[in-house]
Amino acid sequence: MRIVIMLFLLVGSISILHAQKIRTTKDTVFWVSKKTIGLDINQVAFMNWNAGGNSSIAGLLRADFSKKYTRESVLWNNEISVRYGINKQDGRELRKTDDAFSMLSNFGYKKDPTSNWYYSARFSFNTQFSNGYSYPNTDTPISKPFAPAYLFLGVGSEHNLKEKNLNFYFSPLTVKTTLVLDQRLADLGSFGVNKAVYDEAGNLIQKGKMTRNEVGILLSNFWKTPVYKNMTLENRLSLYTDYINKFGNIDVDWQIQLDMVVNDYVRANIGLHMLYDDDVKAKEQINGVQTTVGPKVQLKQGLGIGFVYIFKEKKSSTP
Repeated sequence: MRIVIMLFLLVGSISILHAQKIRTTKDTVFWVSKKTIGLDINQVAFMNWNAGGNSSIAGLLRADFSKKYTRESVLWNNEISVRYGINKQDGRELRKTDDAFSMLSNFGYKKDPTSNWYYSARFSFNTQFSNGYSYPNTDTPISKPFAPAYLFLGVGSEHNLKEKNLNFYFSPLTVKTTLVLDQRLADLGSFGVNKAVYDEAGNLIQKGKMTRNEVGILLSNFWKTPVYKNMTLENRLSLYTDYINKFGNIDVDWQIQLDMVVNDYVRANIGLHMLYDDDVKAKEQINGVQTTVGPKVQLKQGLGIGFVYIFKEKKSSTP
């Protein structure tokens, strides 16, 4: 069922990127499409190596698709991003190192064609492709596809400086929906949903909720700039707080990536991803037992060198 839902969302995402044709002239409206696919590979092998070490191989597949529509006072930006990484070492099971599917659609309208301020409506969706584990425990997953998944839908104002690749978005009204479409994880109250209720004898009275809805404020920023020859820095920051549940307690999603171009097909990148959500409780191994503790700052750092293919940027008056 989850695979069917994932395929439905993927097809829906592609349909967004290939929207209905608009009859107009090329000098007043155009679509700009960009597609990037990359593969990072890291391999180490040992044979009679006195200093010791474990042979390993790791791979990370990355794909980014975007389609932007610009016409006078209208701006419509659509993005899809996919990441999946694995690692295999001698004597250890195959482990997941990265797993993400995200989709963003942002529509903006401005009254003054010379202004950089837009009235905006924004939708985003994030989830993962496969089960996640608290290694070395691979018997009980701590996350699954659509468990969690996050949907954001809001309206607000956007400041867009196209020439500087700088964007600020503020929404005083954003609905955040957390999906946990796995009953076991929902019963545990994972990712902030209401957990199951049991009586004193341990009998189930009420199943855990698979959804959680919040209404709050969303502030986000995107900035991309060259920092040196063949080096580009990209910053994405998202801050969210709920009006009712602990207002002022901010959920943080911050990504920084430095891309370094070697040539047309080989690139290196250094990235840092920081997350904090008060509703997400950390899992730790304590005396061999997987235990739920309080919320913690989540950090992920990556360094990759690999092959990248950028499809030729396409501009047209139709999708």
